[in-house]
Amino acid sequence: MKSIDLNLLVALDVLLSERSVTRAARRLGLSASAMSRTLARLRSATGDPLLVQAGRSLVATPYAETLVDHVHALAREAQAVLSPAPASLDLATLDRCFTIRANEGFLARFSARLVAAVAEAAPNVRLRFAPKPDKDAAPLREGPIDLEVGVMGASAPEVRAQLIFRDAFVGAVRVGHPLLDGPISAERYAGCRHVVASRRGAFSGPVDDALAELGLRRRVAAVVPGFPDALRIASQTDLVALAPRSSFDGADPFCASLESFELPVRTPQIAISAMWHPRMDADPGHRWLRDTVTAVCRA
Repeated sequence: MKSIDLNLLVALDVLLSERSVTRAARRLGLSASAMSRTLARLRSATGDPLLVQAGRSLVATPYAETLVDHVHALAREAQAVLSPAPASLDLATLDRCFTIRANEGFLARFSARLVAAVAEAAPNVRLRFAPKPDKDAAPLREGPIDLEVGVMGASAPEVRAQLIFRDAFVGAVRVGHPLLDGPISAERYAGCRHVVASRRGAFSGPVDDALAELGLRRRVAAVVPGFPDALRIASQTDLVALAPRSSFDGADPFCASLESFELPVRTPQIAISAMWHPRMDADPGHRWLRDTVTAVCRA
């Protein structure tokens, strides 16, 4: 088997990050001459110049640019594999900050409970909740996000997922809405004006597909980024909102002025999962975080 020096992988990661032999050498605790020799070995191994002089700085070749993300992930995984695993996890002394990416609806329902559960079990652990503008898996792969909660989408194939719970869509209107005066048929539902929650700004979704099969179409008056926004509008107008059933647990005060109802058409269930990169599989602290999030949500 051809000998492989994993130190070259780490060195390449730092060189591509710093774009400077001097700064890379400083980060790795090497002399500038030793770093230059390492760059020469990398050029020989890859058959590409990788970094070339441009004035007083170095610029990456096109081939090197294609390696940046891949090399960074490989270097992190290699370091994780070849580092001693903690023998046990002491929650009383665990001192870490975990970043969880989730949408506004999840935060409204679960963030307070999760913070309380974490504080009770591990008082030195801090949680940072990050917004979820999209389903890009890069932050999970590269490290800024430790755990993502939501609907599994078209993400990187290596991402791990654990089902937390299943949810379903329901309709929501203000107390006293005319729609509540009688049986809610598909025709009466479609005849109302609606507010739609869509992170992408889309005017249609699964309920529209189900209505279309009956030859019906609802009238959408407004589109907002998240379900809490849609429910807030529905609580103060005659617009009809669509939201997960889990939204109605009293987490938001305005839910008291809303009535939820079963949709007159069938829509797919919502599978809410916890997602993480496999490099965190064996990390005891991360495993505890995943288990805690799952337990809080299922409770």
